[in-house]
Amino acid sequence: MKNVALFVLPKCKWCDSAKAYFKTKNIRYNLINLSTNKKALNDCKKHGCTGAPVVLIENSWICGFDKEKINKALGIK
Repeated sequence: MKNVALFVLPKCKWCDSAKAYFKTKNIRYNLINLSTNKKALNDCKKHGCTGAPVVLIENSWICGFDKEKINKALGIK
């Protein structure tokens, strides 16, 4: 299983959708709150992500909740 981190903001509908999607696919992930973790927020910005959620799979940064990119990075259908 690949390492997955999900960077979220409170009251973010896309973040909630990503969490629900990961749950349905039984994907384990580390949840990181961008509103309380300034270093994580700066890391996301450094990789060109300006909104939430941000998904980090191994070394691949995915800005936004993009199922196609997430599935491809995880090798699932």
